[in-house]
Amino acid sequence: MGGLPAENTSSALVLKGSQPNHGSAVTTPALDTKPKKKICCACPDTKKLRDECIVEHGQDACTKWIDAHLKCLRAEGFNV
Repeated sequence: MGGLPAENTSSALVLKGSQPNHGSAVTTPALDTKPKKKICCACPDTKKLRDECIVEHGQDACTKWIDAHLKCLRAEGFNV
């Protein structure tokens, strides 16, 4: 139905898989160290809880939520 024959698809996969890997494993970890999101969009749940707690109770009473948000940001790749 207008598609490519199965032989062409499988041979393309074989050719692609048979090509040698020239250092892509070395460059990939550098890309993984960057955060995947902007800091404003990371960890929305802990950010909301932290902000609401600070507004209602003050910063000194909310260290639990502040620490939880910082831990989440670090897990997302931010060094805060």
